Amino acid sequence: MTTEPFEVIVQRHGPTVLRVCRALVGGDDADDAWSETFLSALRGYDELPGDANVEAWLVTIAHRRSIDLIRARARRAVPAEEIADRPAPARSGPLGDLDLLRAVAALPDRQRQAVAYHHLVGLPHEEVARVIGGTPAAARKAASDGVKALRERLGAATQTAPLTRTTDGEGR
Repeated sequence: MTTEPFEVIVQRHGPTVLRVCRALVGGDDADDAWSETFLSALRGYDELPGDANVEAWLVTIAHRRSIDLIRARARRAVPAEEIADRPAPARSGPLGDLDLLRAVAALPDRQRQAVAYHHLVGLPHEEVARVIGGTPAAARKAASDGVKALRERLGAATQTAPLTRTTDGEGR
């Protein structure tokens, strides 16, 4: 049983879970997936062993909630026209966040998940394999193939702005 207050867990791992949700479901549904993740986690938090990897546990829940939202999205109506008055999203760094999210979203499912969990969240390949299924070698290959596809799609900008976590724990 864990002893940290759940609020501390949300503060510590909330940004990581949000990055996972954005990578898997995009910006529109990321907040919903994030909320669903922490609601589910709150229900099971008291049963979590004290030595559990909380971040990997939350990423697994985020993965499942994101899959639920993707399935729900496939069942909902799609609007025929886009709103033209929408302001352009803010850009940061040599590669805009929106550009990166779109490129990650365009990857095949396994590559997208492996890139998100390993490069954006920082989980080791063994944990990635547990979350998405398969072997650590398969997770490593999917992440490698995904990064290669992103570099091809985004050009040299990705080589100057790698998809890794910075030393302060924030992703780029």
